[in-house]
Amino acid sequence: MSLGRATDHPEGATLLGTVLADPGDFPLLNDAFSIDPVAIDVPAGADVADPVVVLHVVSGAEGVAVFPRTVVRVGAGATVGVIELVVDADSGLLVDAPTDLLSSAGAPPERLVVPVTELRIEDGASLSYVSIQSLGGSTWQLAHQASVIGSDASLSSYAVALGGGYARLRTDSALVGEAGASTLRAAFIGREDQMLDFRTLQDHRAPRTTSDLLFMGAVADTSHSVYSGLIRVRRGAVKSDAMQTNHNLVLDEGAHADSVPNLDIEENDVKCSHGSTVGPVDEDQRYYLESRGVEPERAEQLIVSGFFDSIADQVPLPGARQLVGRALAERSGVTRG
Repeated sequence: MSLGRATDHPEGATLLGTVLADPGDFPLLNDAFSIDPVAIDVPAGADVADPVVVLHVVSGAEGVAVFPRTVVRVGAGATVGVIELVVDADSGLLVDAPTDLLSSAGAPPERLVVPVTELRIEDGASLSYVSIQSLGGSTWQLAHQASVIGSDASLSSYAVALGGGYARLRTDSALVGEAGASTLRAAFIGREDQMLDFRTLQDHRAPRTTSDLLFMGAVADTSHSVYSGLIRVRRGAVKSDAMQTNHNLVLDEGAHADSVPNLDIEENDVKCSHGSTVGPVDEDQRYYLESRGVEPERAEQLIVSGFFDSIADQVPLPGARQLVGRALAERSGVTRG
Protein backbone atom coordinates (compact mmCIF):
# COMPACT_ATOMS: atom_id res chain seq x y z
CA MET A 1 0.00 0.00 0.00
CA SER A 2 1.11 3.55 -0.60
CA LEU A 3 1.10 6.10 2.21
CA GLY A 4 1.09 9.14 -0.01
CA ARG A 5 2.66 11.59 2.47
CA ALA A 6 1.50 9.35 5.30
CA THR A 7 -1.63 11.46 5.58
CA ASP A 8 -4.23 9.15 4.06
CA HIS A 9 -3.30 5.98 5.95
CA PRO A 10 -4.47 5.63 9.57
CA GLU A 11 -1.18 4.00 10.57
CA GLY A 12 0.96 6.44 8.58
CA ALA A 13 2.07 8.48 11.54
CA THR A 14 3.17 5.37 13.44
CA LEU A 15 4.95 3.68 10.53
CA LEU A 16 7.20 6.41 9.18
CA GLY A 17 10.17 7.36 11.31
CA THR A 18 9.61 4.81 14.09
CA VAL A 19 12.75 2.81 13.25
CA LEU A 20 15.06 5.60 12.12
CA ALA A 21 14.63 7.54 15.32
CA ASP A 22 17.84 9.60 15.11
CA PRO A 23 18.28 10.42 11.41
CA GLY A 24 21.20 12.32 9.97
CA ASP A 25 21.18 14.99 7.29
CA PHE A 26 20.32 12.82 4.30
CA PRO A 27 17.48 10.83 5.95
CA LEU A 28 16.05 14.19 7.00
CA LEU A 29 16.15 15.24 3.34
CA ASN A 30 14.25 12.05 2.57
CA ASP A 31 11.70 12.98 5.24
CA ALA A 32 11.26 16.36 3.58
CA PHE A 33 11.15 15.32 -0.08
CA SER A 34 9.85 11.74 -0.22
CA ILE A 35 6.58 12.17 -2.09
CA ASP A 36 5.07 8.69 -2.06
CA PRO A 37 6.51 6.29 0.55
CA VAL A 38 5.68 2.59 0.27
CA ALA A 39 4.57 0.64 3.36
CA ILE A 40 4.49 -3.13 3.72
CA ASP A 41 2.52 -4.00 6.85
CA VAL A 42 2.32 -7.74 7.57
CA PRO A 43 -0.34 -8.75 10.13
CA ALA A 44 0.62 -10.74 13.19
CA GLY A 45 0.85 -14.48 12.56
CA ALA A 46 0.78 -14.19 8.76
CA ASP A 47 2.99 -16.43 6.63
CA VAL A 48 3.52 -14.78 3.26
CA ALA A 49 4.64 -17.47 0.82
CA ASP A 50 5.97 -15.28 -2.01
CA PRO A 51 8.30 -12.30 -1.56
CA VAL A 52 7.03 -8.76 -1.95
CA VAL A 53 8.95 -6.92 -4.69
CA VAL A 54 9.49 -3.14 -4.60
CA LEU A 55 11.07 -1.56 -7.69
CA HIS A 56 12.33 2.03 -7.74
CA VAL A 57 13.20 3.19 -11.28
CA VAL A 58 15.32 6.34 -11.27
CA SER A 59 14.81 8.50 -14.34
CA GLY A 60 14.64 12.13 -15.32
CA ALA A 61 16.82 14.94 -16.55
CA GLU A 62 20.32 15.92 -15.52
CA GLY A 63 20.54 16.98 -11.88
CA VAL A 64 17.36 15.21 -10.70
CA ALA A 65 17.25 14.13 -7.04
CA VAL A 66 14.91 11.34 -5.92
CA PHE A 67 14.06 10.14 -2.42
CA PRO A 68 12.62 6.59 -2.29
CA ARG A 69 11.15 5.58 1.08
CA THR A 70 10.14 2.07 2.11
CA VAL A 71 8.75 0.98 5.46
CA VAL A 72 8.34 -2.69 6.38
CA ARG A 73 6.62 -3.81 9.58
CA VAL A 74 6.36 -7.53 10.29
CA GLY A 75 3.77 -8.30 12.97
CA ALA A 76 4.40 -10.64 15.87
CA GLY A 77 4.99 -14.22 14.74
CA ALA A 78 4.70 -13.34 11.02
CA THR A 79 7.07 -14.38 8.22
CA VAL A 80 7.71 -12.50 4.97
CA GLY A 81 10.34 -11.85 2.32
CA VAL A 82 10.95 -8.49 0.64
CA ILE A 83 13.07 -7.68 -2.42
CA GLU A 84 13.83 -4.01 -3.03
CA LEU A 85 15.56 -2.81 -6.21
CA VAL A 86 16.87 0.65 -7.04
CA VAL A 87 17.51 0.75 -10.79
CA ASP A 88 18.73 3.58 -12.97
CA ALA A 89 16.68 3.78 -16.15
CA ASP A 90 19.88 4.52 -18.10
CA SER A 91 21.91 1.66 -16.60
CA GLY A 92 22.31 -1.79 -18.10
CA LEU A 93 23.80 -3.37 -14.99
CA LEU A 94 20.85 -5.41 -13.77
CA VAL A 95 20.65 -8.88 -15.30
CA ASP A 96 17.29 -9.79 -16.87
CA ALA A 97 15.85 -6.31 -16.32
CA PRO A 98 13.27 -5.20 -18.90
CA THR A 99 15.02 -3.70 -21.88
CA ASP A 100 12.75 -0.69 -21.93
CA LEU A 101 14.05 0.24 -18.46
CA LEU A 102 17.68 -0.11 -19.40
CA SER A 103 18.17 2.04 -22.46
CA SER A 104 21.80 3.17 -22.53
CA ALA A 105 21.74 5.59 -25.44
CA GLY A 106 24.08 8.50 -24.80
CA ALA A 107 25.97 9.38 -21.65
CA PRO A 108 23.99 8.73 -18.44
CA PRO A 109 22.81 11.90 -16.70
CA GLU A 110 24.04 12.86 -13.25
CA ARG A 111 21.43 12.20 -10.56
CA LEU A 112 21.19 11.93 -6.78
CA VAL A 113 19.33 9.05 -5.10
CA VAL A 114 18.67 9.10 -1.34
CA PRO A 115 16.80 5.90 -0.39
CA VAL A 116 15.68 5.22 3.18
CA THR A 117 14.37 1.81 4.27
CA GLU A 118 12.93 1.11 7.72
CA LEU A 119 12.47 -2.48 8.89
CA ARG A 120 10.59 -3.34 12.08
CA ILE A 121 10.42 -7.00 13.06
CA GLU A 122 8.10 -7.59 16.01
CA ASP A 123 8.49 -10.35 18.62
CA GLY A 124 8.76 -13.84 17.14
CA ALA A 125 8.63 -12.56 13.55
CA SER A 126 11.01 -13.27 10.67
CA LEU A 127 12.00 -11.05 7.73
CA SER A 128 14.20 -11.94 4.77
CA TYR A 129 15.20 -8.76 2.96
CA VAL A 130 17.23 -8.38 -0.24
CA SER A 131 18.25 -5.00 -1.66
CA ILE A 132 19.85 -4.61 -5.09
CA GLN A 133 21.37 -1.35 -6.28
CA SER A 134 21.97 -1.07 -10.04
CA LEU A 135 22.69 2.57 -10.83
CA GLY A 136 24.54 4.27 -13.66
CA GLY A 137 28.12 5.50 -13.36
CA SER A 138 27.08 9.15 -13.05
CA THR A 139 24.48 8.60 -10.31
CA TRP A 140 25.28 9.21 -6.66
CA GLN A 141 23.53 7.20 -3.94
CA LEU A 142 23.30 7.98 -0.22
CA ALA A 143 21.24 5.14 1.24
CA HIS A 144 20.22 4.33 4.80
CA GLN A 145 18.76 1.03 5.99
CA ALA A 146 17.65 0.80 9.61
CA SER A 147 16.10 -2.15 11.42
CA VAL A 148 14.66 -2.85 14.87
CA ILE A 149 14.43 -6.51 15.90
CA GLY A 150 12.23 -7.72 18.75
CA SER A 151 12.39 -10.70 21.09
CA ASP A 152 12.97 -14.08 19.42
CA ALA A 153 12.69 -12.28 16.08
CA SER A 154 15.10 -12.56 13.16
CA LEU A 155 16.28 -10.45 10.25
CA SER A 156 18.23 -11.86 7.33
CA SER A 157 19.40 -8.94 5.19
CA TYR A 158 21.39 -9.07 1.94
CA ALA A 159 22.62 -6.03 -0.01
CA VAL A 160 24.10 -6.01 -3.52
CA ALA A 161 25.93 -2.95 -4.89
CA LEU A 162 26.62 -3.01 -8.63
CA GLY A 163 26.69 0.59 -9.82
CA GLY A 164 26.80 4.25 -8.93
CA GLY A 165 29.62 6.75 -9.27
CA TYR A 166 29.58 7.20 -5.50
CA ALA A 167 27.36 4.70 -3.66
CA ARG A 168 27.01 4.79 0.12
CA LEU A 169 24.96 2.35 2.16
CA ARG A 170 24.61 2.78 5.90
CA THR A 171 23.10 -0.23 7.68
CA ASP A 172 21.95 0.09 11.30
CA SER A 173 20.59 -3.01 13.04
CA ALA A 174 19.20 -2.60 16.57
CA LEU A 175 18.53 -5.77 18.56
CA VAL A 176 16.09 -4.52 21.18
CA GLY A 177 14.41 -7.76 22.26
CA GLU A 178 15.86 -10.72 24.13
CA ALA A 179 17.21 -13.47 21.84
CA GLY A 180 16.73 -11.39 18.71
CA ALA A 181 19.02 -12.22 15.78
CA SER A 182 20.31 -10.47 12.67
CA THR A 183 22.25 -11.87 9.72
CA LEU A 184 23.73 -9.13 7.56
CA ARG A 185 25.31 -9.87 4.19
CA ALA A 186 26.55 -7.70 1.33
CA ALA A 187 28.34 -8.25 -1.98
CA PHE A 188 29.82 -5.52 -4.17
CA ILE A 189 32.05 -5.06 -7.20
CA GLY A 190 33.67 -1.75 -8.06
CA ARG A 191 34.91 -0.89 -11.55
CA GLU A 192 36.34 2.12 -13.38
CA ASP A 193 36.44 5.05 -10.90
CA GLN A 194 33.55 4.00 -8.65
CA MET A 195 33.53 4.73 -4.92
CA LEU A 196 31.59 2.21 -2.79
CA ASP A 197 31.11 3.19 0.85
CA PHE A 198 29.61 0.85 3.49
CA ARG A 199 28.92 1.79 7.10
CA THR A 200 27.35 -0.63 9.55
CA LEU A 201 26.17 -0.70 13.16
CA GLN A 202 25.30 -3.91 15.03
CA ASP A 203 23.62 -2.51 18.13
CA HIS A 204 23.00 -5.09 20.88
CA ARG A 205 20.60 -3.64 23.43
CA ALA A 206 19.07 -6.80 24.96
CA PRO A 207 20.38 -10.05 26.46
CA ARG A 208 21.22 -13.14 24.39
CA THR A 209 21.05 -11.30 21.09
CA THR A 210 23.02 -12.48 18.05
CA SER A 211 24.38 -10.69 15.01
CA ASP A 212 26.48 -12.08 12.17
CA LEU A 213 27.86 -9.73 9.50
CA LEU A 214 29.78 -10.68 6.36
CA PHE A 215 30.53 -8.12 3.63
CA MET A 216 32.56 -9.25 0.61
CA GLY A 217 33.67 -7.24 -2.39
CA ALA A 218 36.18 -6.67 -5.16
CA VAL A 219 37.59 -3.49 -6.66
CA ALA A 220 39.14 -3.18 -10.12
CA ASP A 221 40.54 -0.46 -12.39
CA THR A 222 40.76 2.70 -10.23
CA SER A 223 37.71 2.01 -8.06
CA HIS A 224 37.76 2.39 -4.27
CA SER A 225 35.78 0.75 -1.49
CA VAL A 226 35.53 1.63 2.19
CA TYR A 227 34.00 -0.50 4.92
CA SER A 228 33.55 0.94 8.41
CA GLY A 229 31.69 -1.19 10.94
CA LEU A 230 30.87 -1.00 14.65
CA ILE A 231 29.66 -3.69 17.02
CA ARG A 232 28.11 -2.05 20.07
CA VAL A 233 27.08 -4.12 23.09
CA ARG A 234 25.24 -1.99 25.62
CA ARG A 235 25.16 -2.49 29.35
CA GLY A 236 22.64 -5.20 30.21
CA ALA A 237 23.01 -7.03 26.88
CA VAL A 238 24.65 -10.03 28.55
CA LYS A 239 25.47 -13.20 26.60
CA SER A 240 25.34 -11.31 23.31
CA ASP A 241 27.17 -12.94 20.40
CA ALA A 242 28.39 -10.72 17.56
CA MET A 243 30.58 -11.37 14.53
CA GLN A 244 31.81 -8.86 11.93
CA THR A 245 33.81 -9.88 8.86
CA ASN A 246 34.85 -7.95 5.77
CA HIS A 247 36.81 -9.51 2.86
CA ASN A 248 38.13 -7.50 -0.10
CA LEU A 249 39.86 -8.42 -3.35
CA VAL A 250 42.01 -5.77 -5.04
CA LEU A 251 42.28 -6.68 -8.73
CA ASP A 252 44.36 -3.80 -10.11
CA GLU A 253 47.20 -1.62 -8.86
CA GLY A 254 45.05 1.49 -9.26
CA ALA A 255 42.22 0.06 -7.12
CA HIS A 256 42.05 0.47 -3.35
CA ALA A 257 40.05 -0.99 -0.46
CA ASP A 258 39.91 0.21 3.16
CA SER A 259 38.44 -1.79 6.03
CA VAL A 260 37.86 -0.40 9.54
CA PRO A 261 36.08 -2.81 11.94
CA ASN A 262 35.41 -1.57 15.50
CA LEU A 263 34.10 -2.83 18.84
CA ASP A 264 32.37 -0.90 21.65
CA ILE A 265 31.67 -3.32 24.50
CA GLU A 266 30.01 -2.28 27.76
CA GLU A 267 29.38 -5.79 29.16
CA ASN A 268 31.65 -8.64 30.28
CA ASP A 269 29.67 -11.81 29.58
CA VAL A 270 29.62 -11.50 25.79
CA LYS A 271 31.24 -13.05 22.72
CA CYS A 272 32.38 -10.66 19.99
CA SER A 273 34.81 -10.97 17.10
CA HIS A 274 35.77 -8.89 14.10
CA GLY A 275 38.20 -9.25 11.24
CA SER A 276 38.99 -8.08 7.74
CA THR A 277 41.19 -8.95 4.79
CA VAL A 278 42.38 -6.80 1.91
CA GLY A 279 44.60 -8.23 -0.79
CA PRO A 280 45.11 -9.27 -4.41
CA VAL A 281 44.14 -12.55 -6.05
CA ASP A 282 45.92 -15.48 -4.39
CA GLU A 283 49.02 -16.26 -6.45
CA ASP A 284 48.91 -19.95 -5.55
CA GLN A 285 45.40 -20.22 -6.93
CA ARG A 286 46.44 -18.35 -10.07
CA TYR A 287 49.48 -20.59 -10.55
CA TYR A 288 47.36 -23.73 -10.07
CA LEU A 289 44.97 -22.70 -12.84
CA GLU A 290 47.61 -21.39 -15.22
CA SER A 291 49.70 -24.55 -14.80
CA ARG A 292 46.70 -26.46 -16.11
CA GLY A 293 46.45 -24.41 -19.28
CA VAL A 294 44.01 -21.70 -18.19
CA GLU A 295 44.78 -18.30 -19.71
CA PRO A 296 45.85 -15.68 -17.09
CA GLU A 297 42.84 -13.41 -17.63
CA ARG A 298 40.43 -16.33 -17.48
CA ALA A 299 42.18 -17.68 -14.39
CA GLU A 300 41.59 -14.41 -12.55
CA GLN A 301 37.95 -14.38 -13.58
CA LEU A 302 37.48 -17.91 -12.23
CA ILE A 303 39.14 -16.99 -8.92
CA VAL A 304 36.98 -13.89 -8.51
CA SER A 305 33.88 -15.88 -9.42
CA GLY A 306 34.79 -18.48 -6.78
CA PHE A 307 35.36 -15.69 -4.25
CA PHE A 308 31.75 -14.57 -4.73
CA ASP A 309 30.18 -18.04 -4.93
CA SER A 310 30.01 -18.50 -1.17
CA ILE A 311 28.41 -15.12 -0.52
CA ALA A 312 26.02 -15.44 -3.49
CA ASP A 313 24.73 -18.72 -2.09
CA GLN A 314 23.68 -16.93 1.11
CA VAL A 315 20.94 -14.83 -0.48
CA PRO A 316 18.02 -15.58 1.89
CA LEU A 317 15.31 -15.67 -0.80
CA PRO A 318 15.57 -18.44 -3.42
CA GLY A 319 13.80 -16.29 -5.99
CA ALA A 320 16.54 -13.67 -5.79
CA ARG A 321 19.49 -16.03 -5.41
CA GLN A 322 19.87 -16.80 -9.10
CA LEU A 323 19.49 -13.15 -10.08
CA VAL A 324 22.16 -12.04 -7.63
CA GLY A 325 24.52 -14.83 -8.63
CA ARG A 326 24.23 -14.01 -12.31
CA ALA A 327 24.61 -10.28 -11.73
CA LEU A 328 27.78 -10.79 -9.70
CA ALA A 329 29.19 -13.24 -12.23
CA GLU A 330 28.51 -10.87 -15.14
CA ARG A 331 29.91 -7.89 -13.29
CA SER A 332 33.08 -9.71 -12.25
CA GLY A 333 33.57 -11.31 -15.66
CA VAL A 334 33.73 -8.08 -17.67
CA THR A 335 37.06 -7.79 -19.48
CA ARG A 336 39.07 -4.88 -18.18
CA GLY A 337 40.96 -2.59 -20.51
